[in-house]
Amino acid sequence: MDKTFIKDLLVRGIIGIRDWERVTKQDILINVTVFSDASRAGESDDINDCVDYSALAKKIQAHAESAARLTVEALANDLVKICLEQASVRKAIVRVEKPGAVRFAKSVGVEIERKRDE
Repeated sequence: MDKTFIKDLLVRGIIGIRDWERVTKQDILINVTVFSDASRAGESDDINDCVDYSALAKKIQAHAESAARLTVEALANDLVKICLEQASVRKAIVRVEKPGAVRFAKSVGVEIERKRDE
């Protein structure tokens, strides 16, 4: 399978369990890799045969900015579902991070992997 990726998409949204996290937007760093067969797109050179990473990034950003999830696990699960809604995507890996959430750590987060048939 071929990979299409979105690297280091930085959004601001409500995420976390603490009182202040429920009212203060935080940085959320998102990385996505989706797997599909890009051979037709490579031959046709037609955007309609491609995973439209621009449209996918916009959907991911809009959801992450508005979802107000308590956990990064829940947000990652939401985002992987959005990825798998794309017709040509067979598998997706989504990584959601909260930069600076833990003292002395650059970032913390979760990475999940799902296939269309799961």
